[in-house]
Amino acid sequence: MINKNEIQEQIVCAVDAVRRTNPLVGSVTNSVTINFVANAQLAVGGSAAMVYLADEGEFLSGVGGAFYINIGTIIPLYEQSLPHIAGKLYEFGKPWVLDPVAVGIGTLRSCILTQFKAYKPSIIRGNASEIIALAGLWGLDKATKSNVRGVDSTDAVSSAKASAIALAKWTGGAVAVSGATDLVTDGSVVVFSHGGSHYFEKITGAGCSLGGVAAVFAAVANPFVAALSASAIYNLAGQRAEQKATGPGSFQSEFIDELYKATPEDVANNHFEIEEI
Repeated sequence: MINKNEIQEQIVCAVDAVRRTNPLVGSVTNSVTINFVANAQLAVGGSAAMVYLADEGEFLSGVGGAFYINIGTIIPLYEQSLPHIAGKLYEFGKPWVLDPVAVGIGTLRSCILTQFKAYKPSIIRGNASEIIALAGLWGLDKATKSNVRGVDSTDAVSSAKASAIALAKWTGGAVAVSGATDLVTDGSVVVFSHGGSHYFEKITGAGCSLGGVAAVFAAVANPFVAALSASAIYNLAGQRAEQKATGPGSFQSEFIDELYKATPEDVANNHFEIEEI
């Protein structure tokens, strides 16, 4: 039986370790959201390094604590650089986070994501439709059909549960499904993290930056704790920021501040529920 207190203690340790050690995290991320991703990583205590080229990604794979790959705005260069970086991360045994944005909408995107299967990302973060589609692309869950619509999810978080578990079992890491209530699993346990804000749907970069923050925590904790810590701090900061914001613009500013101000104990005590598989 998973002990909730033990999970909370591990979250406290993860959040505290990030604040103390300022881990370097490399990212190849969505050009639309790159600034927000970097600011969120800095706010929680990480050090952000944004790159595009294969050799720079390889360098950061060696010296950084973890890495984040988001394929939101894909360019031809990525056909060579992203599989190369992922391969080096796997070779070096470094934790890395994959955000399979808009999986299934183009052949180049599908080709790159197919190659990632062999490199087993430590954490996969996406909305329900993306998680279902990725599990299908990798041949891990053919029973569930995804309704991907670009970057938007048209599936409920609960409908991605089987796909998330299948992906986590394949990678040996964790999967985080973002939605009204986040789902985080390591393939043997499922946790539902509550909170957040309706403003997340009104801004660009909430999901992308969550993946970037998960990579920061992955530099100091195991994939499951890292993914859950990221979801918890986002749900907590989102709730707090919404109480102060007057619209999407002010929410973004308040949200970054709340990420920065959240204590390890605050994050660990954000409401979550455990479900044994």
